[in-house]
Amino acid sequence: MAKIEQLPLTLRSGVTLPNRIMMSPMTTQQSFYNGTVTQDEIAYYAARARGLGAVITGAANVQADGKGWPGELSIADDQMLPELTELAKAIQAKGAKAIIQIFHAGRMTDRSTLGGVQPVSASAVAAPRPGAETPRAMTLAEIEQVIKSFGAATKRAIEAGFDGIELHGANTYLIQQFFSPHSNRRTDQYDGDRQARFTFIKELLTEVFETVHQYAKRPFIVGYRISPEEFETPGIRFADTLWLLTQLQNFDLDYIHLSENDYQRIAQDPDYQDHSMLFYVHQALQGKLPLIGVGNVRNRQDVTQVLADAELVAVGRQLIFDPDWALKLQQGADETMLTAPFKEALKSIPLNTPLRDFVATMV
Repeated sequence: MAKIEQLPLTLRSGVTLPNRIMMSPMTTQQSFYNGTVTQDEIAYYAARARGLGAVITGAANVQADGKGWPGELSIADDQMLPELTELAKAIQAKGAKAIIQIFHAGRMTDRSTLGGVQPVSASAVAAPRPGAETPRAMTLAEIEQVIKSFGAATKRAIEAGFDGIELHGANTYLIQQFFSPHSNRRTDQYDGDRQARFTFIKELLTEVFETVHQYAKRPFIVGYRISPEEFETPGIRFADTLWLLTQLQNFDLDYIHLSENDYQRIAQDPDYQDHSMLFYVHQALQGKLPLIGVGNVRNRQDVTQVLADAELVAVGRQLIFDPDWALKLQQGADETMLTAPFKEALKSIPLNTPLRDFVATMV
């Protein structure tokens, strides 16, 4: 009898994932300065796609002023299509579905990354981190344009042959910035209570699904990634996230992806500390949307524990250092999985220079 992680899963869109293991979206800084995919990047994803149900790429910006860091993927212009098409095909050739994560960094960037342009956000409030630059509040016309840009990026993902997109509504980037009471201090229809702060997300999802319905000629995945809580005050609390989930269930999303550095993480909120946040989110979804659990998954035991509270499991750093990890899991070759601390693995695992330099900051 096949283990649960090896069972296929058919999503609401009609796409069937061959198994429940996914590659988590991770920054690699391997793209060219303008966001064009490099051959190194294509080889990197292809080498790790074997044995996976799906690969979710690192974040790709939908507008030039949404770029968050050097070496970042871009899906902001049609000129990116040839290499994006090559990337999608390389992943699919290994048997995995290809999903590209799309985003706008909002205030989580700086002028040096944007060529001297001031970052934009929901409001002119700097992120609570050292050296953070104060962004410019977006005009209503700019909000409308960024929503259209997410739609255009979705169309490009379809044209490039990807199996789907993931909307990056996590990690304090622009989508989350509109929902957060810390970064959103507007006085128009986009701010106020939870419902008003959800307006941007609602309009964004409407645009994306209209694009899919118009241009996709085959089933196409639309997933949504969330961060469960913020540490700043005011900020998103876990109860806000549970409310957000009730709203997201009204759309034809294929999955919710919980962004965490550890799948066992407990909420700050004392009302939700008897179990992990993954457990509470899974309960809140009530089986209406598949949930992806992620965070420090390294071995079969981790996979089993995540899948007790989720339908899918995403693997990040382990796959960077152990590209055949999913195959090893599939074949029962657990004893050959990398178990060394990532700091130690960095000394011996061959990685190209941009990737090695960036990963060194993560471990």
